[in-house]
Amino acid sequence: MSRLSTDLRRFVIRGQLSRPLALTVADLRERWPQRRAEVVFDCATNGPQHHTFEGPLLREVIAEAGPAFDARRRKDRSRFLLSVTGGDGHHAVLSWAELDADFGDSPILLATAMDGHGLDDAGSQLVVPSDRCGARYISAITGIWVGACAVPGEAGFPRG
Repeated sequence: MSRLSTDLRRFVIRGQLSRPLALTVADLRERWPQRRAEVVFDCATNGPQHHTFEGPLLREVIAEAGPAFDARRRKDRSRFLLSVTGGDGHHAVLSWAELDADFGDSPILLATAMDGHGLDDAGSQLVVPSDRCGARYISAITGIWVGACAVPGEAGFPRG
């Protein structure tokens, strides 16, 4: 594989973070423990899909980037959102509370392999094992944004 095609599969984690990250599938495989998830989801066009994914937990990867919340304050953590974008322009939004062990503790993955095949050429995939449909499964991740939801009285909060 050429260096150019490898660089195209790099994605960036940015937003309200102390250490934004640029990562590849190889980085995800080498830097974090790999988890396994056997999933079944209903695909609107092809019916039930059965797959086995491997990859690190999304919360562990994002934690390394240093989200700009006070980890000691649950209510501060619960305001944070993640927006994941794929190579086809598909987006999904998650709350930090879904990932956080004190809240939903969902084992959401950044997949490095699907059905025993590495995703190095295809790019990492967001895997939400608890979803019954595959709408939040994002292929060929190009970016993840992390930030706080605006609250009444803060700049950027729309007036109703």
